[in-house]
Amino acid sequence: MELKSKLENPVDKYPRPPFKKQSQPFPALTGKMEPIPDHGENTYLGSGRLENRRALITGGDSGIGRAAAIAFAREGADVAINYLPAEEEDAKQVIDLIEKAGRKGYAIPGDITDRNFCQQLVAEAVEKLGGLDILVNNAAYQQSYASILDIPDESFDQTMKTNVYAPFWITKAAIPHMPAGSSIIVTASVQAYDPEAALMDYAQTKATNVILVKALAQQLGEAGIRVNGVAPGPVWTPLQVCSKEPETLVDFGADTALGRAGQPAELASIYVQLADNSASYSTGQIYGAAGGGGQP
Repeated sequence: MELKSKLENPVDKYPRPPFKKQSQPFPALTGKMEPIPDHGENTYLGSGRLENRRALITGGDSGIGRAAAIAFAREGADVAINYLPAEEEDAKQVIDLIEKAGRKGYAIPGDITDRNFCQQLVAEAVEKLGGLDILVNNAAYQQSYASILDIPDESFDQTMKTNVYAPFWITKAAIPHMPAGSSIIVTASVQAYDPEAALMDYAQTKATNVILVKALAQQLGEAGIRVNGVAPGPVWTPLQVCSKEPETLVDFGADTALGRAGQPAELASIYVQLADNSASYSTGQIYGAAGGGGQP
């Protein structure tokens, strides 16, 4: 008897716009979004690809970081996540999911715009995990401003420190602990290639993330540490509802080839692949996930 795989139409697999107008203060919480994002809680099935690996994920409480944490655990990895204290509700859910997958999960709250905390974060993760061989620099900050004249210095500073300084500090602290075969993954964005006018400062930081991936891959190649990035397009995460005007979210993702926003669960397998030993010839690469748009 011939077995046929079940096909899924990506066009109607997930909710399509219009979405409800909504807004939350930064940092937003997953449970207050409508619809609730899918991180693979009920769908991701592991197959042992990351057995006994040890991962640190920034922004691992929600969005793409949460999807990666769930997938990593179900593939056999122990996972430490970083998040802001205000996101404790989301973080507890992720740790519960990691532990239900039979792996160890560690929640490390703190503000990565502080250099000393970044160093402490890595040290604590290494201690709790017993080492470190996967680092995902995923946490990000963005706000929308119609003009450069409207961007407050305080917001610009937070965007730069969260998206540029923190990955630099965290990666610098992590590398001495990472053996050959380790993987560093950076969440960039299609904004690095095709910037939205209202996200000018955020787009600058994402372009910097791309250069970090490409330059660091050259530095760490001989050490056997791979460095890659993921460039998502419009993905339905808490970052959107605390950074965009509510009316702009109604049609969020409608201009993609698939006509909808992506869900974090749809990117999880990319992070697994980049962390897996089977991707041993991939380094310095940026993997696009934008529903038909984007340049990488």
